[in-house]
Amino acid sequence: MAVSKELLDILVCPKCKGEIHLNEKGDGLICEACQVMYRIEDDIPIMLIDEAVPLTGERDTKD
Repeated sequence: MAVSKELLDILVCPKCKGEIHLNEKGDGLICEACQVMYRIEDDIPIMLIDEAVPLTGERDTKD
């Protein structure tokens, strides 16, 4: 995993300030409350609300 555990521990969803978690592929951070994924590009989380990708019926979650 390229994004450090310490960074993941302090990051929150910029929209709702809720918890986020790394998806299975390790290329995005999921906010279950907002049903969006924030992409990770070049080991940098893109935490912009306008750049969030809506989750579809085929969800990419950690469960």
